Amino acid sequence: MSDFGGALKPLTEHSDYKMAILGVPFDEKSSFLRGAAGGPRAIRQASTGKCYNEYTELGVNLAEETVLVDLGDVDTSGDADKSFALTEKAVAGILDKDAVPVVLGGDHSITYPVIKAFARKHKPLDILHFDAHPDLYEDLYGDRLSHACPFARIMEDGLAQNLVQVGIRAATPDHKARALKHGVRMIEMKEIRDPLFLKFANPLYISFDLDALDPAFAPGVSHHEPGGLSTRQAIQIIQALKARIVGFDIVELNASRDASGITAAAGFKLFREIAGKTIRP
Repeated sequence: MSDFGGALKPLTEHSDYKMAILGVPFDEKSSFLRGAAGGPRAIRQASTGKCYNEYTELGVNLAEETVLVDLGDVDTSGDADKSFALTEKAVAGILDKDAVPVVLGGDHSITYPVIKAFARKHKPLDILHFDAHPDLYEDLYGDRLSHACPFARIMEDGLAQNLVQVGIRAATPDHKARALKHGVRMIEMKEIRDPLFLKFANPLYISFDLDALDPAFAPGVSHHEPGGLSTRQAIQIIQALKARIVGFDIVELNASRDASGITAAAGFKLFREIAGKTIRP
C-alpha cells in the first residue's frame, strides 16, 4: 500500500490537488552504478500507512492540510533527450495548476529538466541542494548532462539566482572554481559544527540527493561517501528553514543496495518533513 502515510488522495479526472508526486525512473546518466531508476518505486513502497502516519514532526497533518496525489511515473523508455523533455513537460503541468511538484528520482541528472520548468514559473528562484557531491562538473566522461553536472547547467543557464549546497565532502578544485564563478555557497561537511539556520528570500526549490546522508544512515545509494549528514541533522536543517518552498526532489536512491530498506525509509521521512515545511513555512 503506497499511500504516503495515509495522506494520499485518489486521483480522478477532476482532482483539484495542491501537491503532486511525480516519479522519474531514470538512471541512464549515472556514472558508476545503475539502479536509481528504482528509486520512485522504493520510496512509494516504504510509504505505507500500515507503518507510518500522516503527521510530520512539527505537527502538520498531510492528509488534511493539503491535497496530495500521485501522478505516477514519467515515461523514460525513450532516449535521454525524450525523457528529459517529458519530465520538463510533466513538471510544468503541475506548476500550471499552481500545485507543488514532488519529484522522486532517478539519478540527479533529472533535476536539470525539472528546474527548467520551474524557472519559467518562479523567477528569481533559489535552490537548496543536499549532496555529498557538488554536481558542478563541466562534463563527466564527455557527458555534459551526466548526473555529476546538473548544477553546472542550471547555473550557467541562469535558471536559479542563488544555490546553496549542504553536505559536500567530495569537491574538487574545479568544482570550487565553478562555484565561485556562479556565486554558489558551498557548505562542506568539514565546516558543519553547529545546526544550520538557512533563510531564502526567493521561492525555494530543494534538491535532496540521498548520498548527502552518511552511508550509515543511507547505504542504498550508488556512491558511498563516508562522513556525511545524519538523518537527524538533515531534518533539523529542513525544520529550521525560513523560506517559501515551491517544490522539491529526492533522488539517487539505489534500491539494489538498500537491502534493509532504511534508505527508502529515510527518503520517505524527508518527504514528510519537507512537505510539512512547504505547507507551513
